[in-house]
Amino acid sequence: MQVQSRNSPSSSRRGRSRRQPMAEINVTPFVDVMLVLLIIFMVAAPLLTVGVPLQLPETAANAVAAEPEEPLTVSVPAEGPLMLMEDSVDEGQLVPRLRELAQTRASAKIFLRADGTIPYARVVQVMGALNAAGFNDIVLVTDTGGPRMDG
Repeated sequence: MQVQSRNSPSSSRRGRSRRQPMAEINVTPFVDVMLVLLIIFMVAAPLLTVGVPLQLPETAANAVAAEPEEPLTVSVPAEGPLMLMEDSVDEGQLVPRLRELAQTRASAKIFLRADGTIPYARVVQVMGALNAAGFNDIVLVTDTGGPRMDG
């Protein structure tokens, strides 16, 4: 009869396997969390745009680069008052309110959203008011996919 000592290879191999930590990472919970975050951002992204419903004209223009601060937006709906961000503004109060906002902002860029059905003269009048308030960098917001004029 043969007696194995404690230092024999078979006993040390069994003892080591019980005490050795698992060296694999379980990525399933990580993937689950990432998929949930992806769905949350996909649902929330459209809600972050300014909520005034307009029928914007379509053009073939390229998108404007993103701003470091929240964009200041003036909307001109087909019916109803002007909208400064999501607040309605009387025409007489637009310039004073914009002048107040201009003092607190780092950028002189303003986004103008106008319904495609309103006359061009109305859009130009609002652009003149924006310029009078100190905003010289006016970006006209449109939808993409409009007609191309390059043949």
